[in-house]
Amino acid sequence: MPLALLALAIGAFGIGTTEFVIMGVLPEVAGDFGVSIPTAGWLVSGYALGVVFGAPLLTVLGTKVSRKKMLMFLMGVFVVGNTLSALAPVFGVMLIGRVIASLAHGAFFGIGSVVAADLVAPEKKASAISLMFTGLTVANIVGVPLGTYVGQAAGWRVTFAGVAALGIVGLLGVARLVPESGRPESHTIRTEFAAFRNVQVWLAMAMTVLGYGGVFAAITYITPMMTEVAGYSAGAVTWLLVLFGIGMFLGNLVGGRFADRALMPMLFTALGALSAALLLFTATAHDKVLAAVTLTVIGALGFATVPPLQKWVLDQASAAPTLASAANIGAFNLGNALAAWLGGVVISAGLGYTSPSWIGALLSGTALLLSFLAAFLDRRTRPAGRVVTAPAAAEHTPAAARH
Repeated sequence: MPLALLALAIGAFGIGTTEFVIMGVLPEVAGDFGVSIPTAGWLVSGYALGVVFGAPLLTVLGTKVSRKKMLMFLMGVFVVGNTLSALAPVFGVMLIGRVIASLAHGAFFGIGSVVAADLVAPEKKASAISLMFTGLTVANIVGVPLGTYVGQAAGWRVTFAGVAALGIVGLLGVARLVPESGRPESHTIRTEFAAFRNVQVWLAMAMTVLGYGGVFAAITYITPMMTEVAGYSAGAVTWLLVLFGIGMFLGNLVGGRFADRALMPMLFTALGALSAALLLFTATAHDKVLAAVTLTVIGALGFATVPPLQKWVLDQASAAPTLASAANIGAFNLGNALAAWLGGVVISAGLGYTSPSWIGALLSGTALLLSFLAAFLDRRTRPAGRVVTAPAAAEHTPAAARH
């Protein structure tokens, strides 16, 4: 494994911790600021929307500098945002801090995906992307549960101060380990935007919005769901998040490995099973053991979609992948924002804490239908003899020639 992938995983660990830890401390934050749980949910939605807008904006602004310098800058923005969140005197200021931190998220993973894919042979690109995202999944095994525990024991402000420190470590890791590669191949904004003429890029982003949005519909309000419905104590949420993180970790690795072999079949399987698991969660959430098992399965299936979706975008936008890759990361978080908002709506309507899982199943099921459409269009338009699962082999220049 190239050491640069380790640096990207370190940055991903910090970003993953701040993205997901808010769910574990949401009741504490809401209580301190005197707002309702659905209102506090805007700290999730606001972060996600910041990723949506920040991903393309900062990626475009970074087209004239090396990818390494841009990654370092993004980690600096991340540190500033989390520091502001930790020191926020009122809810509005914390929301601003969350948005600032989120601006770095999409561009970091978007640019990082391109760097990761270019560091390895064409047939290993999805696996390399999954290795970078391993930092995000490990954050859910270690960073998020630890942050939740610290937040409940010492206060959520200590948690976000710790996240800011993680960002500093990530910045130093990028500075030390990622090679200086020069500017990206595409020097004009027009060239980067040309990738969006491909309908497959838009289909991939729609699948991302709906598929991963289904996961967030269930887990945004996981703390009140597990305490009020399943009957767990607040302290047990930490270990439930560990299980969710383990599921994400395993699903990410499996998704990356099988996406290199059979991308669309992997996507069909993950999205179909995810939709079924979310439907099942509405029933299993009433039992402690079954709720824990289902939560782990949802984490695995949800993150099994990430490497194939990200690789699909890189393959379809191979001439100018940086902006398309970042935009797809934004799409993940647009789905997060949509799901968090819809989950808050159904809870506020009095439908109960399990009702967001119905929303999640609907979103993921729609993504499955779109994946069938994408595969159908690809079969109709690809040249005879082209291999679907590894199109990048003929389209990308060798890694050694670029990094």
